[in-house]
Amino acid sequence: MDQTTLSLPWGDGELTLTLPAGWHLAGILKPQTLRAIPDVLEATRQALANPIGSPRLRDLVRARHDLKVALVIDDGSRPTPVAKVLPAVLQELEALGVERSQITLLPAIGLHRPMSEPEIAQRAGQQAFAGLRWENHDCDDRSRLVFLGTTSRGTPVYLNRTVAQADLIVSVGCIEPHIIASFGGGCKNLVPGLAGRQTVAHNHSLNCTPATFNMVGQSIEQNPMRLDLEEAARLLKPVVFIINVVLDSQLEPVRVVTGDPVQAHREGVHVSAMMYGVPVQRPADVVIAASNPMNQDLRQGVKALANTIRLVRQDGVHITLVRANEGVGVFGLANRKLPLGRRVLKEIAPLLLRLVPQIKLQGMGEEDRFFLYFALQAMRRARLLMYAPTLPAQVKANLPFVEFIDSATAALTEAKRSAGGRAEVLVCPHGGITYPVLH
Repeated sequence: MDQTTLSLPWGDGELTLTLPAGWHLAGILKPQTLRAIPDVLEATRQALANPIGSPRLRDLVRARHDLKVALVIDDGSRPTPVAKVLPAVLQELEALGVERSQITLLPAIGLHRPMSEPEIAQRAGQQAFAGLRWENHDCDDRSRLVFLGTTSRGTPVYLNRTVAQADLIVSVGCIEPHIIASFGGGCKNLVPGLAGRQTVAHNHSLNCTPATFNMVGQSIEQNPMRLDLEEAARLLKPVVFIINVVLDSQLEPVRVVTGDPVQAHREGVHVSAMMYGVPVQRPADVVIAASNPMNQDLRQGVKALANTIRLVRQDGVHITLVRANEGVGVFGLANRKLPLGRRVLKEIAPLLLRLVPQIKLQGMGEEDRFFLYFALQAMRRARLLMYAPTLPAQVKANLPFVEFIDSATAALTEAKRSAGGRAEVLVCPHGGITYPVLH
């Protein structure tokens, strides 16, 4: 019987897999391709000249000597080409009459570690960074936060004081499918990017429900966490103007949108969804998802599992191939060993799921609380196999939700034990950014 051989992107090379005899390849989910922007700087200038739902940046406020601008960029965990975009943004601000001394640059680190000055300078670009003030956000320092009120969903909104007291907020980020927020970008640089821990905790907890634990690519209008963070951002008095980039599967920009943080964002979401939402008729017995292009670390690589878990049928097998060039990354869930084995964890998962929004685990942040909820739901759906050769043994021991396998070939052998000799298979070569649209 003929066997199917697959070549999947794997770092700078490829990973070759041969499906077991008798398995049927039901489909390969590939993102649509759009022409990459040849000149990102010029494309940003054009987008700034034609903002969506907003006047031009240079027309939003009146120049004065004490004008304060908060320039927000996402941190190094995102693939945004900030250095290619920022020169055009600064030129637009200079046309408004803003001096560099009036601009404070803030990376939207949320609950992540602070960025060093060299890291910020590299991300912004040395020339763009020169002469700018900068500071790191601290989600736990109440003296550097301002309380703005409470959202209709009960989120107490504590935001960075420098941003809250600015006259103009300019936010640079990217739009990509996102497990919690449906899509990245928009107001997400502000909440959770520059919010207090209590704000992030409540906002993330809104999607710790069976209906919302996996919102990747789903309707924003049905996503309580996304709608809540946008409501929180509207409590800010300063005008907010976004510059968001949509990237292809090679992380090359294909569109730049600017303007209103909701209207411009939705336009970018439309482009992202068109590229990465792939129609699928039904779930498969076995799903194989490679982490490309989210190959930086484990935290990015698990997006391949998060994006494609809906592709596998109940009690099927999901194989995630995680490149993780830099190891674990900022992923608190991997820092603490749970006192339960996989079998017991799966048995008591229904009880734990009800407790996750309240329990506190040392070494875990609020994002990790959501990942714990997702991991418990995912392991209830399917057998989760993972090949991640760069991860230390201790990290693997700390993550009992998945079974770590020593090779991709061994993962297929193990999957066959569960799925049997005849199985339908769906493959996602770019699982880090592709998601199914089930009909």
